[in-house]
Amino acid sequence: MRIATENLIEELIEITTEHLTFAEELLLKSEADLNKRLTNDSWSVLECLEHLNWYGNFYLPEIESRMKASNTKATTAFKSGWLGNYFAQSMLPKEKLNKMKAFKSMNPIHSRLSKNTVTVFIEQQKQLLHLLHAARLVDLNKIKTSISITSLIKLKLGDTFRFVIYHNKRHVVQAKKVLMN
Repeated sequence: MRIATENLIEELIEITTEHLTFAEELLLKSEADLNKRLTNDSWSVLECLEHLNWYGNFYLPEIESRMKASNTKATTAFKSGWLGNYFAQSMLPKEKLNKMKAFKSMNPIHSRLSKNTVTVFIEQQKQLLHLLHAARLVDLNKIKTSISITSLIKLKLGDTFRFVIYHNKRHVVQAKKVLMN
């Protein structure tokens, strides 16, 4: 996949802004509604967000530190790596959500959660927006970031942003489905 860097950043800012707005609206809901689950084995809204918060706890500092350590200059085009593109695309929600098993360490099922989970998610989305704006000044192709499952694999910064934000989108869609039922 090849895309103008500015178009990619704008797309990711738009999606992240939608997630931020959704989360801010969740603060108006009761904790009971946010902890409701469709089945005993499915996640509640708060569990969806807690899962994303855990990933944010890894990726946001990773992205920030790699960007700060970089002395690259922005380029006009981003070309996705084959592995990064695969990971990012696999996170996008499909019409019928393709189930994926969360790593045990990242599975918040049956956690006791409060609206603080929403507040943390909101703060992470604001931080992500700040990083996306800052990303306009660096090379999304040259900066590489580690991934959460192994330090042996590194992805281009543009692919890492796509992975994180598409993963967020996947679970925001899941949380919306819980609220609709």
